[in-house]
Amino acid sequence: MSYEMGALLVCPLCGHEWTAESVAADEPAQEAVITDAFGTVLADHDSVTIIKDLKIKGSSSVIKVGTKVRGIRLRQGVGDHDIECRIEGVSMQLKSGVVKKA
Repeated sequence: MSYEMGALLVCPLCGHEWTAESVAADEPAQEAVITDAFGTVLADHDSVTIIKDLKIKGSSSVIKVGTKVRGIRLRQGVGDHDIECRIEGVSMQLKSGVVKKA
């Protein structure tokens, strides 16, 4: 999961920061299979469920266990933040290890 902080994208779990331009400048990666925390293969527009509470860095908000996320988009070649989605109207990136396919 990540969120925007100014011009940077930030991971609330590990604190990693990167720019959106660096993601766009990367060469297209080979198609890798992205799986959820239990090994189920994920595809674009799947629905997933969060399997652990996710504290959002720099905020007192928490995304609770069991939150259902619809219409995910998979991102290839961007490290471990390989799912892009919208939760409560905010665009975020998630790690595939914190979700299960719904």
